[in-house]
Amino acid sequence: MIWGSWSDFFAMGGYALYVWGSFVVVFGFIAGEVMLLKQRGKSIRAQLANARTPHAPRTRR
Repeated sequence: MIWGSWSDFFAMGGYALYVWGSFVVVFGFIAGEVMLLKQRGKSIRAQLANARTPHAPRTRR
């Protein structure tokens, strides 16, 4: 497809809502996935840190 101007490019031949809307959705999911991965990584690092520290021995009654 050949565009004569930037406005033609952004209009995408009349399908701009679908084209740019799908880009927004995809980038939204990617951003959400990155945030979830960071959160999971932080949680795993905290669990590993807790597993490395020795706990006080339990006493049986």
